Amino acid sequence: MSQVIDKQIYEYLPLLGNEEKKSLLTVIKSFLHLKQDSQINLEQYNKDIDEALLQIKNGEFVSQEDLEEESKTW
Repeated sequence: MSQVIDKQIYEYLPLLGNEEKKSLLTVIKSFLHLKQDSQINLEQYNKDIDEALLQIKNGEFVSQEDLEEESKTW
């Protein structure tokens, strides 16, 4: 499937003008930037989980009931 998409991109790309190509390049770069920002390594993931569990153990959280009461004052 990827090869079919690549082939179609190569076929359509020459049909675009320079401004359209610049716009397309901006879109591609933004997709790659979002993809990089959303990736987290396993070590950081496990660290975040451990920190969250410690906060829960220490009572550092808001219960559903407390949040519902608090939201009534918003």
